[in-house]
Amino acid sequence: TELIYHDHQQAMAERVSLSSMLAKSQNELPAKRMKDSYLEVHLPLGSEPQLREKYLTYHNTVRIKIFMDLTVISPLLSSSVLISYSHTYNSELKRSPLSIVTALVDKIDMRQHVIYPDCDIKFTGHVTWVGKSSIEAKIHMSQYRDGAYASVLDATFVMVARDPGNKRAAFVNPLTPEGPEEERLLQEGEANKSRRVELSTASLLKVAPTQEERTVVHGLFLNTLDTNTVSFRSRILPPNSVWMEDAKLKGLEICHPQERNIFNRIFGGFLMRKAYELGWANACSYGGCRPSLVAVDDILFQKPVEIGSLLMLSSQVCYTQGTYVQVRVHSEVFDPLTRQHNTTNIFHFTFTSDRDVPNIMPKTYGGEPVQTGNS
Repeated sequence: TELIYHDHQQAMAERVSLSSMLAKSQNELPAKRMKDSYLEVHLPLGSEPQLREKYLTYHNTVRIKIFMDLTVISPLLSSSVLISYSHTYNSELKRSPLSIVTALVDKIDMRQHVIYPDCDIKFTGHVTWVGKSSIEAKIHMSQYRDGAYASVLDATFVMVARDPGNKRAAFVNPLTPEGPEEERLLQEGEANKSRRVELSTASLLKVAPTQEERTVVHGLFLNTLDTNTVSFRSRILPPNSVWMEDAKLKGLEICHPQERNIFNRIFGGFLMRKAYELGWANACSYGGCRPSLVAVDDILFQKPVEIGSLLMLSSQVCYTQGTYVQVRVHSEVFDPLTRQHNTTNIFHFTFTSDRDVPNIMPKTYGGEPVQTGNS
């Protein structure tokens, strides 16, 4: 532990020396184009068989450990961070003076459910929008099959620029679009920002449910009411349904040093992978068959996770419709000395099964807003 700490302190001391190179305003920085940050990386599963074992599941399909590689454009480097560093590259320094951290995984959409174990994969991506200190990067994953690359997934990340010591926000280069398509991407990025601000103020922890949400909650209550007793405490589970409290799965991870990033904290991709695996297991158990990932929404990195932390993961099936299952995974760090729990992340995964799944039913008010809020 002391050696790890010493190495980290030495690396950070070298980075802090770059602080004098930071811009005092965004106007001081040269504008960049989208193609300045464009990256393309190949994962040669087809042409290098020895690489496949690292990524295969026991079902002989590509492990969604590549999910970790959504933030790792190759097995070694973080794509969204690399893209952001490319955008903020200083030609005089031959590097970027900034520290880039992941703020949010805004959206991941799967375009196909099967990732083949013996076909090459290609990751491409670039910056699509910037604020004063934030960067939106889009990443596209495709796989070579039958003589052409076919789309597998699209992902959107929001990164934040910090000073070299990771203590305060820092300015990033402005972005200049070229052509109608890039104008569209820039406008889409601005709309995404507005949507995130709107959603953050509409939380049920801050405002009351809307009339539509209240109607849904009351309908769910009436659906489970025992008409013989007409009591709030007497509830009946409808046919082909499961109480929400019976659709939970929990896990615990000890955060070891090999999962750390350059800031000596646990790498966000590790947290994403562990949350995904627990969410997938819960959806699998709930539906009785192997589910496929459809989408990931709004992974917000609220607090960093320190090395040695006890990471507690709780998954909950919160919404179902036909073959679709939505799972919410709550991640928190437990401090055994203070006995305190601190939320670090909240994940939302949508899966699909090859058969209809039981309806999920809330039994308490606390469960009902979770369901309506995710529907």
